[in-house]
Amino acid sequence: MRKIVLPGDLISTNPKVAGYGTYIEGDKVYAKILGLFDEAENSAKVIPLKGKYIPSIGDTVIGIVREVTANGWNLDINSPYQAFLPLTENPETKPGKKPNDILDLGDAVIAKVINIDPRMRVTVTMKDKICRAIRFGRIVAINPARIPRVIGKKGSMIKLLKSELDVQIVAGQNGLIWLNGDRRKISIAEEAIYLIEEEAHTEGLTDRVAEFLRRRKECLAQKNS
Repeated sequence: MRKIVLPGDLISTNPKVAGYGTYIEGDKVYAKILGLFDEAENSAKVIPLKGKYIPSIGDTVIGIVREVTANGWNLDINSPYQAFLPLTENPETKPGKKPNDILDLGDAVIAKVINIDPRMRVTVTMKDKICRAIRFGRIVAINPARIPRVIGKKGSMIKLLKSELDVQIVAGQNGLIWLNGDRRKISIAEEAIYLIEEEAHTEGLTDRVAEFLRRRKECLAQKNS
């Protein structure tokens, strides 16, 4: 289990492993923020428990259109920084089609971060198989710091939810998650995601989530019988 560390806690005596959320003093590495201590062979980092999403290149995000421009769309990505989706990065762009005929204010998309300039201007693309305009299903929001727990090690937790409930799930690193499938099963998935968010720092979470899904599916089957 990853333990919670406080700012100033000593987490390593090897400065070469210092990663995100740490600082070096002398030859020692300390936690810079409150969060979960994540230790690997070559790195020691602190994953924040709270806070807004800070984009990284390669992240999958769910964005909401906040402004339509002549050459693309400005997206709210649940971050201090907006993202820009250029017309050229949307496969639905066709000659003669106006931007607001493709995506309009309030529309949601799954996109990937492809560039961040020195002024933190974020550019995203929809030219990836996971990307799409969201025209159905449900979007739920959780603390972005909990997304790695929803995904699980090597995708184990999200695979459990998908296989047990037979629903589509795309988790954006920015804390927004798209669910699609049977409405009642989506509701169970949403409850499970909030359970994971609430208990992300505890041991035996996968087993508890599996048990929760089993009980909820039994209730659903009884209602249907």
